[in-house]
Amino acid sequence: MSSLDPEVEHMLELAKQADRPPLEALTPAEARDAYAASWDVLQPPRTEVGSVRNEAISGPGGPLQLRIYRGAATQSGERLPCLLYLHGGGWVIGNLESHDRLCRQLANLAGICVVAVDYRLAPEHRYPAAVDDAVAALHWVERNAAALSIAPDRIAVGGDSAGGNLAAVLALMARDGSVPPVSYQALLYPALDLAADSESYRKVTAGVSLTAATMRYFIDHYTPSLLLRKDWRASPLQAASLAGTAAALVLTVAHDPLCDEGRAYAARLEAEGVRVTALHLSDHMHGMLLTGKLVRASNTILSFVAAAIGLALHSPTPARP
Repeated sequence: MSSLDPEVEHMLELAKQADRPPLEALTPAEARDAYAASWDVLQPPRTEVGSVRNEAISGPGGPLQLRIYRGAATQSGERLPCLLYLHGGGWVIGNLESHDRLCRQLANLAGICVVAVDYRLAPEHRYPAAVDDAVAALHWVERNAAALSIAPDRIAVGGDSAGGNLAAVLALMARDGSVPPVSYQALLYPALDLAADSESYRKVTAGVSLTAATMRYFIDHYTPSLLLRKDWRASPLQAASLAGTAAALVLTVAHDPLCDEGRAYAARLEAEGVRVTALHLSDHMHGMLLTGKLVRASNTILSFVAAAIGLALHSPTPARP
């Protein structure tokens, strides 16, 4: 495996000196607190956006919280493309605050509306609760496009890690007509196969923030049933066909147990006729987009991700399958 970016190595050395236990040694509640303690350390300051507001909608498990951002350079009332964003965190940790800075940057850099979803977390709410909440949020965005001043034919889905899993599921469901159409999918080091049996799981076992053991801890909380892990709504890589899904951006990083499944998904999309931009970073680790305060490459790659989303959604003809 290749060497890490020197700034990533420095960040990992600081974490080692802090001598904090790995997430899999903690309860879910403790893991959430530990994750929250890292945000100010790793992420750059919040950027101002054109507008931001919280919205509570009716979800399948009760009120579902959304946060709606409009890019700083956009005009009030302008019909913007929209990205429905699902945060990462192994379906166990993370919330609207963990990815607030990332969503602000995406809205500003892509010149779009971003709708972030505070879906229910495991183990309190196991699979398919997160999927059901993502579905409800997409339906709500499509129904309320006029009120949100967004273009209903330019709605994309995206997310990192567990959120990338949910975004891929929505793109498949949109192809099948069970949710509104989506015009693009941005899958950022996504979790796509809960079998957790790839070569990258065997390689990435120590020395980084997300190891194979950490990922299995998350999967065990989200889908304790081995049978359900084979459902394509839990493991999109298990879907019989990816053909006809929305054009995609797939970001993978080498120092990540999820690397192989992300690369396999991108290869399948390409082989099955889906337009895909596949970006692989051999010198970075999982979660790199949330480390911009310490790792300069994080900001460069985030700019690329936002540019790819903006280009797809602002093109004269929306990116369709």
